[in-house]
Amino acid sequence: MEETYRELTTYLRRLALLGSSNSLLSWERETFMPEGGTQLRSEQVSLLAGVQHQWATAPRLGELLDELIEADLGPADGPTAVNVRQAKRDYDLATKLPQRLVEDLSRVTTLSQGAWHRAKQSNDFSAFEPWLDQVLTLKREEADCLRAGADAPLYDSLLDQYEPGMTTEQLKATFGPLREQLVPLVSAIADASDKPAADILNRDFPIDQQQAFSRKAAAAIGFDLDSGRIDESAHPFCSGIGPGDCRLTTRYDEQFFNMAFFGTLHEAGHGIYEQGLNPEAFGLGMGQSVSLGIHESQSRMWENLVGRSHAFWHHFYPEAQERYAALKDVPLEQFYRSINLVEPSWIRVEADEVTYNLHIMLRFELEQQLVAGDLKTADLPEAWNALFREYFGITPPDDAHGCLQDVHWSAGLFGYFPTYALGNIYAAQFYNAAERELGNLHDLFASGQFAPLKDWLNKNIHSRGQQYLAADLVKVVTGEEFSADPLLQYLNHKFGEVYRLSN
Repeated sequence: MEETYRELTTYLRRLALLGSSNSLLSWERETFMPEGGTQLRSEQVSLLAGVQHQWATAPRLGELLDELIEADLGPADGPTAVNVRQAKRDYDLATKLPQRLVEDLSRVTTLSQGAWHRAKQSNDFSAFEPWLDQVLTLKREEADCLRAGADAPLYDSLLDQYEPGMTTEQLKATFGPLREQLVPLVSAIADASDKPAADILNRDFPIDQQQAFSRKAAAAIGFDLDSGRIDESAHPFCSGIGPGDCRLTTRYDEQFFNMAFFGTLHEAGHGIYEQGLNPEAFGLGMGQSVSLGIHESQSRMWENLVGRSHAFWHHFYPEAQERYAALKDVPLEQFYRSINLVEPSWIRVEADEVTYNLHIMLRFELEQQLVAGDLKTADLPEAWNALFREYFGITPPDDAHGCLQDVHWSAGLFGYFPTYALGNIYAAQFYNAAERELGNLHDLFASGQFAPLKDWLNKNIHSRGQQYLAADLVKVVTGEEFSADPLLQYLNHKFGEVYRLSN
């Protein structure tokens, strides 16, 4: 068995190298590749995806897994059992997909992302709509290949790729009550008489200072810049290329503070997770993240629970005032309230903590309809605007601020959006558990000590790899069942204070 297991792990690590090469090509496409290279890049990634699929479905890999899955691998949550179990899951899923479909998806989504970028810039949904149609056709075929049974929703197959074990019905059971409890909070905030000043954040913030300050903050919370880098792209993201190489992107607006700073903290949270994975388990279950929801919990925690906290700015605000003349006349308390402003907005990535989940629920509703074929792509802008009015009471001024704002659907990432809201829920539970063990995190942050939380996350979440499904990991780490209650308690407490609702 030891020889068989050694052959398996060697094979899986080489397979992971193929995947990391494709990730590197995708990162470069979004950062430095000239637009004229889009067609060539689509052919490159399609070829590489096909080779990767051949390796992922090779008969020898199946033989190794069949032999090992019947063997005594020790404890179910031990490294050997985890690595074999996760490899078997990946193999079973990969062998359900024809290579032609894998290559087509890679090629079409590469071209589609280029079309989306151009359509967003020109605010022309009609130019993107045919590409979205192509992507959806391929994603429906993929979902049909992967689904557990004829009666299973297509959407479940796509969701399971990003949040293993989660179903559409479970999401509905979580999101429905969450929305019902968020609406009264949003209403109370809207009616509050003492609102933060929004214009403080729309002053002159030189981009060179934003770059330096964001970079320093990312390093302070634990992102290792010797093993990572921060660049610029149309849509911020994190690419974990592999051990020692994690790449973040952000975007800048000289007249808006929040975009780059909190976007960088968000992506740095993802990066800290990637850098916290066990490098010796590269390509194996114990060296990969649990789910995108758990991944998102790390980015949302550093961006919001830490980065938008009063304690964080008690430490960083003197430097912010030194860097930006626009903040010299702004007291800390006023700045803190401004970065926690709550109001309906068009753009998801710039949304406040309270309304953010409503952005996710909107997309969850629409993409279920798109995947099921109940909503035609040509009707998406109208459906988006109607649901946006229902959720937020405002209508996007154009499609660039509406259904064209996110890159995800052009990349074929249907089933991805719900993980953002799940990340907020997981983050609140993990944060509470960390504070129970580490003591008052507010005092640590106020004195610039972020390493205790990072080390706690490394130990309890990152180093565990795919040892447990997300909901099981929550229970192991926190001792509690998965629940949105801690998130709601956090939001009500924090924004009750920011908006002085008790007054």
